Amino acid sequence: MPVNSRLGALTAACLLLGTCAESARAAEVPAVVTEQQLVELLGPHLVRSAPRRGARLVASVRATRPITGVRTVLPVLGQRIDGANRFWLRVRLPGRTLRGRRPPRSGWISAAHTTLTTTPWRIVVDVGARRLSVYDGGALVRRFRAIVGKPSTPTPRGAFFVEESVRMAPGAPGAPYALALSARSNVLQEFAGGPGQIAVHGVANIGGTMGSAVSHGCVRLTGQAVSWLAARIHPGVPVTIK
Repeated sequence: MPVNSRLGALTAACLLLGTCAESARAAEVPAVVTEQQLVELLGPHLVRSAPRRGARLVASVRATRPITGVRTVLPVLGQRIDGANRFWLRVRLPGRTLRGRRPPRSGWISAAHTTLTTTPWRIVVDVGARRLSVYDGGALVRRFRAIVGKPSTPTPRGAFFVEESVRMAPGAPGAPYALALSARSNVLQEFAGGPGQIAVHGVANIGGTMGSAVSHGCVRLTGQAVSWLAARIHPGVPVTIK
């Protein structure tokens, strides 16, 4: 699908809509997190249930993201060397697979054809407080009031990450930017050809009062706030929604 069509699908989904631990503890913020290791994929990767070639295949991940075409960057949750001295990485995975099925929240990929990097950034969305906090090297640097999902279409909780940063056209709903997340709606499986993807985006051409719960899942910020984020936050940055 062309980039403009995919962008339209994400925008429509956001309008309609509005992991290190694998349990409820994933929504808690660690006391101090200074760096998150990331891996950039230089090609498509198969995801396995364990760090060995014969392990069960659980998903596959594309080398690029569907809206902007940037390289896929995933948070690294663990590392392992198998008996044949092959290097494996346990990574957090993007949202749904084909047909709306959810893959495991993490899995193992070969470290071949990848590049390891790190990020000091982390985003925490507190749905109850309707607030988005930004951490740099473990230190809180900014905090913004936000609009979150209403009870019938809530903002999903859990540990996610930024898949890609999208610059929106001035007249687009949610402009000027959208940070497309690995989170997917728990209510709508798909909309307008998109996967029900959750994003952090602006309020241009949508509206809403900061501190309210009126969206259909996405997190809305003022234009100034989301522009500040887009200038600093890149693919792979962890996002905790609690």
